[in-house]
Amino acid sequence: MKLNKIFILLIATVTMITACKKPAQKMEAVIGKPEIEVKDGKLSPEVLWSFGRIGDVSVSPDGTKVLYSVTYYSVKENKGNAELYTMNIDGSSVKRLTTTPKSEWNAVWNPKGDKIGFLYADEKGVNIYEMNSDGTNRTAISDFKEGDLEAFSYSPDGKKILYIRAVKKADKYAQLKEGLDKTTGRINDDLAYRHWDGWVDNIPQPFVAEFDGKNVKEGTNILAGTEYESPMRPWGGIEQLSWSPDSKTIAYTCRKKVGKDYAFSTNSDIYLYDISTKLTENLSEGMMGYDQNPVFSPDGSLLAWESMERDGYEADKVRLMICNLATKEIKDYSKKFDQNSNGLKFAKDGKSIYFISDWHGRDNIYQLLIAEDSIKQITNSDQDYTGLNYINDNLLVATQMSISHPVEVWTVNPQTGKQAKISSVNDDLMAKVKWGKVEERWFKATDGADLQSWIIYPPDFDSTKKYPTLLYCEGGPQSTVSQFWSYRWNFQIMASHGYIIVAPNRRGLPGFGTKWNEEISGDYGGQCMKDYLTAVDEMSKEPYVNKDRLGAVGASFGGFSVYWLAGHHNKRFKCFIAHNGMFNLEQQYLETEEMWFVNWDLGGAYWDNNPVAKRSYANSPHRFVDKWDTPLLVIHSENDYRIVASQGMAAYNAAVIRNIPARYLYFPDESHWVLKPQNGVLWQRNFFDWLDMWLKK
Repeated sequence: MKLNKIFILLIATVTMITACKKPAQKMEAVIGKPEIEVKDGKLSPEVLWSFGRIGDVSVSPDGTKVLYSVTYYSVKENKGNAELYTMNIDGSSVKRLTTTPKSEWNAVWNPKGDKIGFLYADEKGVNIYEMNSDGTNRTAISDFKEGDLEAFSYSPDGKKILYIRAVKKADKYAQLKEGLDKTTGRINDDLAYRHWDGWVDNIPQPFVAEFDGKNVKEGTNILAGTEYESPMRPWGGIEQLSWSPDSKTIAYTCRKKVGKDYAFSTNSDIYLYDISTKLTENLSEGMMGYDQNPVFSPDGSLLAWESMERDGYEADKVRLMICNLATKEIKDYSKKFDQNSNGLKFAKDGKSIYFISDWHGRDNIYQLLIAEDSIKQITNSDQDYTGLNYINDNLLVATQMSISHPVEVWTVNPQTGKQAKISSVNDDLMAKVKWGKVEERWFKATDGADLQSWIIYPPDFDSTKKYPTLLYCEGGPQSTVSQFWSYRWNFQIMASHGYIIVAPNRRGLPGFGTKWNEEISGDYGGQCMKDYLTAVDEMSKEPYVNKDRLGAVGASFGGFSVYWLAGHHNKRFKCFIAHNGMFNLEQQYLETEEMWFVNWDLGGAYWDNNPVAKRSYANSPHRFVDKWDTPLLVIHSENDYRIVASQGMAAYNAAVIRNIPARYLYFPDESHWVLKPQNGVLWQRNFFDWLDMWLKK
């Protein structure tokens, strides 16, 4: 259930792309940067959807130019479009390379740096294209007959292409459908038949193909004859596979399980595939949790990857592992580092690794010095770095966001930590909006621990006035309340509507040590809920907080939190909003698709006779409906297979039956997220209409 921030930002772009696979109509309009009026500096839903969203970032091999994509959305057309740009490494000389009615994505420089490769959905399907670095001479270099491409990368020598294709899963019951060409029935006899937001009808698998500089040949499927995923859905992309510097080997991530075994396990491994012999070696055999995202050192002697220790625990500490490929010795370089290690990148000399780690609600850049076996922090400010894209001795190129700023491209001096923003995609719109102050607060929890919270104030905040206030309940459940920018759960748009936001990093979130992170599993109704109440109670002591106008809002585990608080809040709150939340945990155990999650976090099945499971199901929100007394807005989506729509419907029905004011916003075509522009605007309008009705009138 954990929502990785980096992948949440990418999902909107991916969803938009898949909506653009039909052949374009003649003279189809190109969606570009919208003209939007910002009335009185207010961040409205329409203004929020007008921001440009930076996607693919790639630095030329000579380190002089940055290639990046920007996606703009049209609420009227209900879709988006991504175009490609370049700029100099200092942010100067911005040049738009593409102007098309459909998106270009997965944009990268070729190894020589004279061409740019990207994916594009033409009339034949999704294929690989190339163009000159100035955007001229655009041409398709692949012409695959079946299976749309999902991602690709060049080999370091430029003579091969690694691409990901969706391979259709065999239908073992095809004979039962003979003559029934209009049937919509599905036949399943195992678990893992659907995942997150889609039915498992196809499987992403990696292919290696020869490339002569003009045409990509049909590739060899590394996982031919299997139904194993690589990369792993839903989060994995091309970063889960890596070329060796000599272009002879591919390291890839794979969980070689299917069906019920897949549904109960997070045990993925790192494999080495020898292109010439077609032999595969499992490097991480016996390491039982997630092992993923391998990267080779520049000389090819080392392979680093991200690793979790325990099978079935998707929110385990992310360790930094390095394997000496000559001796096959594997070492954990993060034993003394009680934080996660994500987005690993070797320095050019191979002597250190840069990565991103969250601590106290901020995602900063760190450096592992391999010989010294020591880690140091490079950046230290109120922001989230979301990706490291290029490294040399004097310069890092990365993407960064904050609560008050969408993603832009930045450079960092690795010696001094000095940062500079080099892209300006949203500067003009940013200047039109009034922004609320963001403040860090620390409170004492009921067990004496220090509890951090982010407080966001309305623009033009006046401490002599009283403001309605929202408690924000984070999802995940192990997902930090960091300096993230969201296009749905956006703190600044809440503040712009006149609300103070209290966003606690309650128990069960990373960035505060392993012990803190693990104090939620098997204890959903315990200290994490006390932390929420502590944060809102402490803020309610401020004279500018109207303690008679408090609301609580959240999605996923945050939705569960809202449902749970509805039965335990002792009249603190005047209204609730729950999006795609768990309501009935017994129901959830048998409806969800990632069984490892409910087994770990709930302690097992509700029929298991163990203390953890008993405590979990005893704290299911549906057991406390008799104590509900507060207006509730429920939002849920049909294509959410993580927490299915019946959870939201049951909660809404319970409220109506108990004569509690309630509203149900249902999306038949959305998943765990709301990605379509008009649905996104409708979501925001309902959100504030409900809050204003109960907290301002």
